[in-house]
Amino acid sequence: MNASLFKSYDVRGVYPDELNEEAAYAIGRATVEFLGATRLSVGRDMRASSPALHAALLQGITEGGCDVLDLGLIITPMHLFASATQEVDGGIMVTASHNPGHYNGFKFTRPNSVPLGLTSGLDRIRDLALGADWKTPRRIGSVSRHDIASAYHEATRAIAPPFTGEASVIIDCANAMGALEVPVYQSIEGLSVATLFEELDGAFPNHEANPLATETLDTLCEKVRAHGADLGIAYDGDGDRIGFVDELGHPVAGDLVLALIARTLLQANPGATILYDLRASKAVPELIEEWGGRALECRVGHSTIKARMTEEDALFAGEVSMHYYYRDFMNAENGTLTALALLSIMAETGQPLSALAAEVARYHHSGERNFTVSDTDGLMADLALRYADGKTSRLDGLKVTYPQWWFSVRASNTEPLVRLNMEGDTLEILHEKYDEIRAVIEGH
Repeated sequence: MNASLFKSYDVRGVYPDELNEEAAYAIGRATVEFLGATRLSVGRDMRASSPALHAALLQGITEGGCDVLDLGLIITPMHLFASATQEVDGGIMVTASHNPGHYNGFKFTRPNSVPLGLTSGLDRIRDLALGADWKTPRRIGSVSRHDIASAYHEATRAIAPPFTGEASVIIDCANAMGALEVPVYQSIEGLSVATLFEELDGAFPNHEANPLATETLDTLCEKVRAHGADLGIAYDGDGDRIGFVDELGHPVAGDLVLALIARTLLQANPGATILYDLRASKAVPELIEEWGGRALECRVGHSTIKARMTEEDALFAGEVSMHYYYRDFMNAENGTLTALALLSIMAETGQPLSALAAEVARYHHSGERNFTVSDTDGLMADLALRYADGKTSRLDGLKVTYPQWWFSVRASNTEPLVRLNMEGDTLEILHEKYDEIRAVIEGH
């Protein structure tokens, strides 16, 4: 097992070359030892390697003397919900989220959805797992099965705003775990539901389960237009991110959805704190403050955002990558809650999503662009020197802001890539500066 498996927020690697059953066993033992756990919850996604890794993980946990609450096939928000509603000392989710099918991984949580990242305990689990000096346990833990889905769906519906209109939605499950959420939509009166790629298949035969990559939404966009649907919904591989397509068949950026949800929440909670990640349009903090809220910029990543939500008692947080976090849901992600909130907004205002999104889209954003570079540190130094006359932030990678445009470059925490986001007040400025920055990046 290589230490490089342990990323900023989770464990990820290619199966079986990097992540295999031996590593899963060691990680299970190490998690029990680090947490001093007597009971852990464990769930998994539908990847071909997930059953084998799940079994090895359970063996490691139980041979560490810890009981297991086996949640079976679930989405990651269910894993987080279990950590807050069941008597467990933490939990592990077997998933590699949106990564291709030959990857797999583990996501960790403490009780009450408190994340375990590389700076908050995952480093200790790594060191223990790599040491692999296991003592013989006094007892072998037991495994009990538990269905968390019904309680999770009830909790989501309980905090979702009411839907009183009529609408048609098409849900792209991407052959992944978002299929488990379809019954929630089907249970709502006035909602007509159609699905795409609902059958679970860890090979992702139709497209990658990543709504942030707009090409993965092509079929959904086409179906929304063809059937005159009001909303297209796309889940990622483990169901903790969600993307949307408007009634015209156009993808809606994650930061625009963040703004729409924030407006509704601020109407009921004046003065509340809303968090946004540093890749978001500058329209987001402008609008939040105009609506009477307090806007705070954050680093990218669920571990840091959840910690900041707790520190600031934030009501809501959102990322460009389509994670949406709610104080009323343990400061955790809930994509289905976000979809139900959007449907409620559409019904209440009588406006289609395209019109609602246009109201909050003030500037021109590039979307997130990925590049492979050989010298990340050299690139960052070069950019910092070239754009030293701008307002510089090192909150997460490098962000440089000018009066009419800004750019952010950061190394991915989950893939060997550099990610570029930028925005201009006009399309001309965006295109000019994008070509300029891209040339610098491609030179490294």
